[in-house]
Parts: sequence; C-alpha cells; structure tokens
Amino acid sequence: MEITKDIISQHGLTDEEYQRILKALRREPNLLELGIFSVMWSEHCSYKSSKIHLKNFPTTGKYVLQGPGENAGIVDIGDGMAVAFKMESHNHPSYIEPYQGAATGVGGILRDIFTMGARPIASLNSLRFGSFDHTKTKYLLNGVAAGIAGYGNCMGVPTVGGEVYFHESYNGNCLVNAMTVGIMKSSKIFKGKAEGVGNLVMYVGSKTGRDGIHGATMASDVFGEGGEERRPTVQVGDPFTEKLLLEACLEVFKTDYVVGIQDMGAAGLTSSSVEMASRGNTGIDLDVSLVPRREEGMTSYEVMLSESQERMLMVVKRGCEDKVKEIFHKWDLEAVVVGVVTNSGFLRIAEDNNIVAVIPIKPLTDNAPVYKRPIKRPEWQDDVQNLDLKSIPEPAVVVGRAAPANNRWAQPTLQNDYNVIFRYCYLNPFTGGAIAVAEAARNLVCSGAKPIALTDCLNFGNPERPEIMWQFEQAVLGMSEACKKFDIPVISGNVSLYNETSGVSIYPTPTVGMVGLIEDISRYATQWFKTEGDIIILLGETKDELGGSEYLKIIHKLDKGKPPHLNLDLEARVQEACLNAIHDGIIKSAHDLSEGGLAVAIAECCISSPKSVIGAEITLHGLGTDLKSVPRADALLFGESQSRIIVSLSQEDVARLMSIADQHSIPAIVIGKVGGKRLKINPHTKDFGVGVNGFIDIPVDDLKVAWKGALERLLRG
Repeated sequence: MEITKDIISQHGLTDEEYQRILKALRREPNLLELGIFSVMWSEHCSYKSSKIHLKNFPTTGKYVLQGPGENAGIVDIGDGMAVAFKMESHNHPSYIEPYQGAATGVGGILRDIFTMGARPIASLNSLRFGSFDHTKTKYLLNGVAAGIAGYGNCMGVPTVGGEVYFHESYNGNCLVNAMTVGIMKSSKIFKGKAEGVGNLVMYVGSKTGRDGIHGATMASDVFGEGGEERRPTVQVGDPFTEKLLLEACLEVFKTDYVVGIQDMGAAGLTSSSVEMASRGNTGIDLDVSLVPRREEGMTSYEVMLSESQERMLMVVKRGCEDKVKEIFHKWDLEAVVVGVVTNSGFLRIAEDNNIVAVIPIKPLTDNAPVYKRPIKRPEWQDDVQNLDLKSIPEPAVVVGRAAPANNRWAQPTLQNDYNVIFRYCYLNPFTGGAIAVAEAARNLVCSGAKPIALTDCLNFGNPERPEIMWQFEQAVLGMSEACKKFDIPVISGNVSLYNETSGVSIYPTPTVGMVGLIEDISRYATQWFKTEGDIIILLGETKDELGGSEYLKIIHKLDKGKPPHLNLDLEARVQEACLNAIHDGIIKSAHDLSEGGLAVAIAECCISSPKSVIGAEITLHGLGTDLKSVPRADALLFGESQSRIIVSLSQEDVARLMSIADQHSIPAIVIGKVGGKRLKINPHTKDFGVGVNGFIDIPVDDLKVAWKGALERLLRG
C-alpha cells in the first residue's frame, strides 16, 4: 500500500514526524511500520508534550524501590514487604463506551500492579462528569459506575476510596482515573525488561481480537461532537479471564523462570515488545503468525496494534517454556512462544516466514519526538481571579446546600478521603497543583499515616494550545514544590492530554493518589466523632477567603477568585502536629477541611460513621459570642482555607494537644463539644446580618438522610 499524506494524517502523525520516520528507517515505511510508529509516538505512549515538564518531579526517596519508567512504582514498607501502586486514565474510552471504557481501565491498572509481582489488594477512582442537566451525564455516570464495580468485584479487589464530581467543563470529556495498590515481597520485583540473548518471548493470556486497534492514537486526539463512531477503538474486558491471569502470573513468579514481563496495555503487543527491548537494550524477533487469535483473517497490522485485554508478554529463560506453559494451561490460559530476545537493537516481525517489519528500537522509545510546546498565560486568567466579595450577598444558607453530594452509592465498597480541587487549578494552576499534593498528604495524616510517595494522573486539554501548556507547566511546578517540601517523591503516574471537545477543554485536573505508612496499627484515626463530651479542636488558621469554593459555585454559580492561600511551611507543621498527636494516642477523630469548608467538615464528622450518628455543638470565633475578628459568616463556615484539621479528643488530653500545637507553632482552638442528636453551630448568636439567630441547628439524622440520598435525588430530578 502506498503511504499517502491522508494515511499519515489518519495515523495522527505530522509531516515533520513522518520525515523523522524516513530518517530512522532510511527508507519508506510500510503500513505496519507506520502503524507502529503512530502508536509509539502517540501522546499516550510517548509523553512527547509533557516529558520536559515531568522532569521537575522528585522521584527518589527513602522508601522508593522502583520509580517512574516501569509498570508501577514500588515503596518499601519494612519487614521484607513492599507496596506497588499506580494511577492511570481511561478518559476517552469511557466517554465513547462508558461501561467497557471504565471496566478495562480498572483491568489495565490491575495488570500494571500484578505485573510487578504484587497482589492487588485495593482500588480507588477519581471520576469527573458534566453538569447534571447535560444529556449524557446520567448515561456516562451509570455506565462508568457499573463498569468499575463489575470488573473490580469479579477480580475480588475492593474499591476503598474515590470521588465523584460534576461540572460543566466535563460535558464533552468525562474523566475516569483508576488507581490500584498491591502488596508484595520486596525481594521479588519483576520488571518489563527483555534481557538475555536467546531467551524466549512468550504470549500469555487471552486471544487477540480486533478490539482497541488504535486506542492509544484515539486517546491522543481531541473529540468533535459525538464520538460514538470510535467505539471500535475501545477494548472489551473479561474480568473472569483476568482473575485467572492474575493467579497464573503470581504462581509463575514463585519460580525462577521469568526474566521480564509487561502488560499488553495501550498499543498492545507493539508497546509491550518495544518497551521491554528498549529497557533491556536488546532487540526482539516476533512471529505474529504464532499469536493466538479469536477472529479469522486478522492482518499483522491488526495483531500488532490490537488492544485486546487480559494479555501479557513475558520473557522466560530458554528451556523453561514448557514449565511456564504448564502453569498457564492449568489456569485455562494461552501460553505460546512468539519470539526471541536478540542483540540486534531492532524489532523484527515475521508472518508465515516473511519479514513484514524491521524497525530500530530506540527511535520508537528513547529517541521519540519530544516537544517544548509554546506556553502562554491565558488572557482571561486575570478576569477569573477577580472576585469582589463585597458584591457577593451573604445568604442564610444551611449546611446541606453546600455539602458535596455523597458518592457512596457509586462505589462497590467503603469510601475514604481522596480529593483534588480542579476548580483551584482553573483559577491558579500552580496553587491548585500544590494544594492537590498538600490535601492528599493531609488526608493520610488524618488517618495516622506518614505520606511516603505518590502517583498522579494529569488530565488537561489540547497541548497544542499555548494556554493549556501554561496550565500544565504551572500545575506540575506547583505539585513539584509541594512534593519537595513534604519529601514525597512521584514514583508513577500518567498524563492524559487532548481532553477537549469542539475546542472546549476540561478544567485542568491533576489527580493525586498517595500512599502512607502507619508504623503502629493500633495508632490510627478515623474522621467521625466518637464519644459524648469529647472536645472538638480546630488546628490551623481560618481566613476570610471564598475564591474557588464549593459554596461560591453552588450558591452563587461562580468559578471565580483566587484559590485559598497555601503556606507550605504552615501546612507541614499542621500535618506533623496532627501526626504526633495521633501517634501519642490522644486523638479519637481527625478530619481535614477541604470542599465545603468548616461547616461541611463538622457535619461529616457527625454523620460519616458506618454505625451511628452523633451531634455536636460548635461556637466559632468571629460569629457573635467571641468577637476576636469578624470575617464574613459564609467565609467562616464555607471558606476553604488550607492547612486545617478538625480533631476530637477527651477533655483530659486537651492540654497535651495544645502543648503539641505550641511546639509546632500552629494555631489550635477549642470550637465545641461532641454530643446530642443535633448539629448546632453558634446556636446562641444573635442576628449577625443574614436575618437569622444562630446559624445551623439541625438533627443529625436529617443530615445523614440528606447526605446519603443527595446524588440519587439529583439524578432523578
């Protein structure tokens, strides 16, 4: 077939990139070779627009056993054990076909974990959908939730945390970010390397079909209206087969047969073979006629670019192939020798004794295009940051209005804190990126865990637009500064660009997943209040700020203002003080303040226990009874000032906590007491300008009902 300009364009390659292919091959490529370059040079596989910025991240640290560059990152947790974890996006596929897009996203991240030698033990997810009144929101939400639940439940891996947000910027591009954590022996780490000339390359798992062809290229492109025509590029998952694959891989890992192993994820057999050869500085000869197929008449192009799920590529010691086959056949899985490791530095592909492709490895990987895209601060940035609070009326709101909807119904199992503030990143991506890291660390600290490493999923629009690359650069710089301050390395992650439809990009959304270590399992905390009479203390400082808040969006329909100020030094001291107090055994509950601010956090402390609810009476400084300062009532209740944690503890331990706070030079103030069946905030305050006496006085049972059913009612209504 003649390679025309139209064919080159259909493969997502520019004229300049095609010239690079000619230089690498020293000849014209055939269609298969063009397809291989296309997927390997796609944004999804090559990170060509983001690489230069990702170098800003710290990637090494005390606990790091494996950093970026492998299927997942790994940290040492002591006693000969380690944790593997990573986050990946499946945004475009989930928008086109929500059930299979989300399901295969879960399947892919699970494979990334057990490929490293770890047994997956828990998953999390971060989901973004359009506004409630958008025509596709209900369809996408229901499909994605079902896909996540269906795949994860079949695998027996619980979803222990997550978040669901709705905003009009995601009307044309939903976000589905999946994270999985696995446990393993630190001495048995498996990597995606093709080493040992003469060792055999084995294909294990499901047969290959035509699903997912050019999935990586599709994930590296913007959408027009619709998108349903791209359904053939979405993979189809089979979690029951993946469960067999998991157990078979973990069994073969107990032997010494395996030299290297790689998940066939994006770009399938192409990326797995090329990346393994690149990491091992070797070459690979493949015979695609040996690849198990579930469809007749498949071409070598289709076999190499298929993204059929539940497949692995494995390099095994020569002479051990029959033993490997025996293990996989026991689990009713394919296991076939399809190639050999060479010292050629080339990927050579044969079919029926004919050579159909010969490509040098390094131009596909290390020497792939890297772009320093133009960067420009958007002209509208000053306008969105301009917020005059004097023009915003202070309505007599109740806490239920500003509380983010409970998302428990959308998850198969229990939820934990796991947040990121996309609105902050829209208003100021540097500050938003730093807050994403700080808040993730604060969540772990509130449980009693020391943050030790993170993974991320960087979701942005079209990188060919200078303002989008400015958002990306600033967010990465903000995240990097926070990571360095807290000594938290980035050990794995994913970049998802081109989240744009008809010229409209999503809000910049860097999602952060973090792992922490609890040295003494008897010293941990949960977020809900425990005992009548316990004292409630606020750590940190509340400021008069509402920019980018949930309250401002829900009540006043505004995405405006500057995000809350973040003082990294204060943040570090607040986290250290809270962690010390938990380790001292004096903290009964700890909950960070984030979306919805102080009033929402207190409400969650009252109602989030899986067993029962309990009330509280709160007196806030600045509202009537103790006038040290007079911020706006709505800012005090619903402002999202950073570096704040609510804790509860026994009266006899208050002095000890105050001493710890003083040692760390952080504000700490008693704001109330646990008890009763109502949540009361400043119940004795006289009219303070919003036409009511007191601010909140509501039965906690009513709050629980409202919180638990909020999302269902909104979707029905």
